[in-house]
Amino acid sequence: MPVNALYRDDFYLSTCEAVVTAVHEDGGIELDQTCFYATSGGQPGDTGFFERADGSKIELGQAKHGATKDIIIHVPLEGQARPQISEKLVLHIDWPRRYKLMRMHTACHLLSVVCSYPITGAAVGEEESRVDFDMTDTIDKDDVTAKLMDLVNQNHPVYLQWITDEELAANPGIVKSKNVRPPVGLGRVSLVCIGENSAIDSQPCGGTHVSETQEVGQIHIAKIEKKGKENRRFRIRFGQPGGEAL
Repeated sequence: MPVNALYRDDFYLSTCEAVVTAVHEDGGIELDQTCFYATSGGQPGDTGFFERADGSKIELGQAKHGATKDIIIHVPLEGQARPQISEKLVLHIDWPRRYKLMRMHTACHLLSVVCSYPITGAAVGEEESRVDFDMTDTIDKDDVTAKLMDLVNQNHPVYLQWITDEELAANPGIVKSKNVRPPVGLGRVSLVCIGENSAIDSQPCGGTHVSETQEVGQIHIAKIEKKGKENRRFRIRFGQPGGEAL
């Protein structure tokens, strides 16, 4: 059944209470509401645990979507207890992991500002992310890193604006991704905006992000790979070039 996805309006919500609405034969758990992000748009789903009334825990792998985007299934790790329908739980996401993904996802948006080419693919990771661009130009990774860090250090605000599915359909030019369409079907679409009055960027995205660019921290382009005649893959990592991740 449809779930109230609390993370859509509060990326920093790391815990909440919820009631079990369904338990699948394979162990997947549905709730009336959740702060767990479900795998989508290149960003991995949240992991963490459920806390039961007796204090015991149900450890979880990555949350995922069900048949539609308004269904979120929480996947227990092997050997975990099964909760009961209508049981009340306290949800805890793995916050350090989620925060890394938020920083990385925001960094990917900044990269799309520095490299204004159509995006052909992307994957957000805890230590490294990749963004693929439809481009043939030769570009220097150190120059891209410098431009990225300028945007990070300028500490632009990052925030959401909501538009309807119809408004998105009427303005297809705001979509940077060439192959992946924004999450539609829920009646509204979130625009991730960077800078006052979206001065830096505005892009449909259902992922989670930090609230200001400074939170991204030190990042760099570790590698630019040629993936076909008109495709370049940029690999983003935390930390200084050649140094340890922060």
